[in-house]
Amino acid sequence: MAVRQIRLFGDPVLRSKCDTVPVGDPRAAGLIADLIDTVEVPGRAGVAANQIGVGQRAFSYNVDGVVGYVINPVLVEVSGEPELVDEGCLSVPGFYFPRLRYPFARVTGVDLAGEPVELSGDGLMAQALQHETDHLDGHLFIEGLEPEAKRDAMKLIRQSEWWA
Repeated sequence: MAVRQIRLFGDPVLRSKCDTVPVGDPRAAGLIADLIDTVEVPGRAGVAANQIGVGQRAFSYNVDGVVGYVINPVLVEVSGEPELVDEGCLSVPGFYFPRLRYPFARVTGVDLAGEPVELSGDGLMAQALQHETDHLDGHLFIEGLEPEAKRDAMKLIRQSEWWA
């Protein structure tokens, strides 16, 4: 389908909880095709539907050369001791900030045929699963920063050339 433009921090669609995708929705195939095309751009690990302006619960991922998607994902498990990782976001371009993330995560959902999907992993995959499900719940990664780091991050963001 198409590589879609990424919505930037400040766009209200990023702060809204996404709606469930009805099983069998004929528009879902187009959304998934756009999510896949958009995440295949080099340097991208995940794209949530609201990042391309669609308030529906789906995301694509591109981790270690594996590209895929999940519809109606639910973060069902995280484990391990949370670790500080440098995290960035396509909706907050050009910045990486230290964020606590669990080293393992598991998400369940469905595919376009309504069949169950389970995604799990550690490292970058765990980070992507947590990050993208946060997006679908209307949360940006900067919300999870320590207070001082968040204050510094917001100052830098407001000074960026893309901030409106």
